[in-house]
Amino acid sequence: MKGARRILCGLLMLGTVAFASDSWFDRIDQALTFSTLEDRLRARVSGTLDLEGYHLYQPAPALIYTRGKNLFNPRLSLFLDAQWGDEIYAFAHARLDRGFDPSEAGARLRLDEYAVRFSPAGAFNVQVGKFATIVGNWVPRHGSWANGFVTAPLPYENLTAIWDTAAARSTATLLNWAHVGANGLPSDEYPEKPLRAPIIWGPSYAQGVAVFGEVASFNYSIELKNASLSSNPEVWAGQEDHWRHPTVSARLGYQPNEMWRFGFSASTGSYLRSSAEGTILPGRSLGDYRQTVFAQDVSFAWHHWQLWAEAFEARFAIPGVGDADTFAYYVEAKYKITPQFFGALRWNQQSYGTMTNSAGQPVHWGRNAWRIDVAPTYRFTPHLQAKLQYSLQHESNGPRRYGHRWAAQFVLRF
Repeated sequence: MKGARRILCGLLMLGTVAFASDSWFDRIDQALTFSTLEDRLRARVSGTLDLEGYHLYQPAPALIYTRGKNLFNPRLSLFLDAQWGDEIYAFAHARLDRGFDPSEAGARLRLDEYAVRFSPAGAFNVQVGKFATIVGNWVPRHGSWANGFVTAPLPYENLTAIWDTAAARSTATLLNWAHVGANGLPSDEYPEKPLRAPIIWGPSYAQGVAVFGEVASFNYSIELKNASLSSNPEVWAGQEDHWRHPTVSARLGYQPNEMWRFGFSASTGSYLRSSAEGTILPGRSLGDYRQTVFAQDVSFAWHHWQLWAEAFEARFAIPGVGDADTFAYYVEAKYKITPQFFGALRWNQQSYGTMTNSAGQPVHWGRNAWRIDVAPTYRFTPHLQAKLQYSLQHESNGPRRYGHRWAAQFVLRF
């Protein structure tokens, strides 16, 4: 109830701001925009204030960390964009929230992104720092203002049985972590959530360097990073030495016309933290425990319709055990009903390959799942919007047959 009251108070506050004159926001924009050296150096600060709330079943799904049925998750995001001449661009992204993923933790300030980009020509750009991955087509629109939903698609948040803190030494261990087959379900899965990894952890703000550009109807991106796509946000900042086994990712895009965009991505890198080195097989290295991902994406826009789809084929190599394969995809549609009101629908699904158990039988190493997300959004002004999302999820052999989740989000952009 406290969370609901906070959301209601926030809505009243933001509703008051929503109908303020545009000149008020224009003055804020002017106050947060700077230039000097005869306009050669330009900088701008912008941001979003998100009031976000969840009502969900237990155990909490995906990357939501709470033991309760209700969670209030406010977030302040600040963005700095700076341009030096025509060739040098720098940006930074800081957040004040309860953790990178929604949780019951206290407020903390964090620097999620910081990078410098050198662009001598449109066909060649170099970027160095800590920034979102170039894989796929959801990351460029993952921010709360552009995202048609409150949550990420299933491949970006559904936790698998892979742990990044320890290597599975046998099939029985992996199936035990997955709680499938004869291993059943534990009385409480919550303590294991921080140990598990998805195929790709949200926008994956790892450290590294990227080269990208455009040639005719094609665009390309290549990045070298300190952590794999599945890595936990705790290792993105580089506290652990992952540079001995860096992750390499690439994407090739093709845009034949204004309506269609196609992309193919690939990534490979060690999915274990350096602290897990003591758990690997003798004679092996962290580089042998490799996550390999192939991804395809497509987007389409026509009149009031926008469509996106992504598919991921991922393999986690486990020496002495085998390859843990999984396939996940989503299809998302967004329709603009009026200039201010639009709705979005998303179908998500993930399936797991099989491993041979101690009885010699093939067993899926994860719980196959599907989820449907529905989200209407109303944009009060160019600076305020409200979203409501309902999700229905089914997981084979899960703690419950169907799981329900409601989410509401109010976003103020300045």
